[in-house]
Amino acid sequence: MESKWLLFSTMAIMLALGNCQESVKPLVKIVKGKKLCDKGWECKGWSKYCCNQTISDYFQTYQFENLFAKRNTPVAHAVGFWDYHSFITAAAKYQPLGFGTTGDKFQNMKEVAAFLGHVGSKTSCGYGVATGGPLAWGLCYNKEMSPSKVYCDDYYKYTYPCTPGVSYHGRGALPIYWNYNYGETGEALKVDLLNHPEYLEDNATLAFQSAIWRWMTPVKKHQPSAHDVFVGNWKPTKNDTLAKRVPGFGTTMNVLYGDQVCGQGDSDSMNNAISHYLYYLDLMGVGREEAGPHDVLTCEQQEPFSVSPSSATSS
Repeated sequence: MESKWLLFSTMAIMLALGNCQESVKPLVKIVKGKKLCDKGWECKGWSKYCCNQTISDYFQTYQFENLFAKRNTPVAHAVGFWDYHSFITAAAKYQPLGFGTTGDKFQNMKEVAAFLGHVGSKTSCGYGVATGGPLAWGLCYNKEMSPSKVYCDDYYKYTYPCTPGVSYHGRGALPIYWNYNYGETGEALKVDLLNHPEYLEDNATLAFQSAIWRWMTPVKKHQPSAHDVFVGNWKPTKNDTLAKRVPGFGTTMNVLYGDQVCGQGDSDSMNNAISHYLYYLDLMGVGREEAGPHDVLTCEQQEPFSVSPSSATSS
């Protein structure tokens, strides 16, 4: 585990050095007629996506600070935890896979705004009359405060058994709940989150990394990822069309939250995520008018991809 923290620290140092330079010129090679690029620490591994602008080319520290302006105020609950370096270091692993690098600069800025819109809405402590407005308080939390239960589901006792004395309450940039979600995420990131879920509240890079992994990864087989439905990689089937699922921000909520948010009409949780996305588009200079029409933004009439599992056996 220490080696992983060392890797994160090393990448952060490389980032600090990289920020002192102009945009890195990629290495280029042609493989079977296709152009592949390697852009060093931020987009490494010979990918077509690394030939595009990387996130630090168009989204920099001052913009992160604008989006999450109130996260370090004294009344916030994760003061000093979240920062730009942690985000960009976590993102580096997924940029060769297309996170924030799939299209042109404009499209990529929209994806970063969409992802962070989800993050902001899930970690906000803003309210109607909060200083700076309710949307300025994203990344106020890095964990659930005063959890009412330990989120242990014994149905998964053979695959992701709960560790005695451990609570699987919400933690991270897109908060993870339940032992099976900690287990699955830990396997993907090669970190023992099942036994040590607290790692997500101890290391901001890992907290962002778990969220980006969720964004890039289908929740279930035969379903798209939030990334794919947002950038246009996903082509709706006839059944999707009948279920009113269309590419765009609304369907990212369907992928990530299913029936907890979608197919329930005009809900507060849905509108909160949309509001953060539009607010971030404005702050990043893209403009909310580029977010698309109402049916692309919402999932109020969409049939959910997934139904929340029963918690009858859970504690």
